[in-house]
Amino acid sequence: MSRPPFPQAPTTPPASTAAPRPAAMAPARPVARDPAERRILIVSRGISVQGTINDAERVVVEGTVEATLLQATELSITHGGMFKGSVEVEDAEIGGTIDGTVTARSSLIVRSTGRVLGTARCRRLQVEDGGQITGTIEMITDAPKNEAPRPAGEASN
Repeated sequence: MSRPPFPQAPTTPPASTAAPRPAAMAPARPVARDPAERRILIVSRGISVQGTINDAERVVVEGTVEATLLQATELSITHGGMFKGSVEVEDAEIGGTIDGTVTARSSLIVRSTGRVLGTARCRRLQVEDGGQITGTIEMITDAPKNEAPRPAGEASN
């Protein structure tokens, strides 16, 4: 019994029961991506990866990753997983170890088994009991837009 290793894409589009939509009435916002088409990278236990990872939507590290820069939407390092290098993501959940710099533009969660060694930058931080951060923590804040700096020596009223 043999089967193809990956599902084959249909060669003909499925028939639609609705009337075709004119090009002028195309939806204004992008169509949501099918969950099966998400760009997910999983580095399993016992696997080591070195290099640069770009444009992934979700990265799950169960093994070892050594990268100069990670650009992704979500990063999850599971218990026993190890990441060395620089990381830039929207959300990060650390249950293993990250050694380097992690920048989470939205939230950083350090689980009870997680360790961050180096620099952690984030907008929101949650550290469970037992989670460790050794190094520097920098909170990302929005700078005031309409407030001009005052000249030295000028007092406010």
